[in-house]
Amino acid sequence: MEYRISRHAKQEIDRRNISLDIVDNIIGSPDQIVDEYDNKKAYQSIIQMEDGKSYLVRIIVNNTIEPAVVVTVYRTSKISKYWREP
Repeated sequence: MEYRISRHAKQEIDRRNISLDIVDNIIGSPDQIVDEYDNKKAYQSIIQMEDGKSYLVRIIVNNTIEPAVVVTVYRTSKISKYWREP
């Protein structure tokens, strides 16, 4: 999928110390895509970070426009809160 990263998302990626490689890999091959607010989607995968802990990395994307826009990116340890079982 072709996408661009919003200014806000870039700031959050930097602030939260999430690499652009992680963002690109998740968008290219997410573990899940979950519907979110305002027709946005969360591309998400469980990633083991440098500290050895597993986190859910969520990338909120507006893909109703071309190219799709990454709205924000964050990681959370509350995996069960956001993970959707099939």
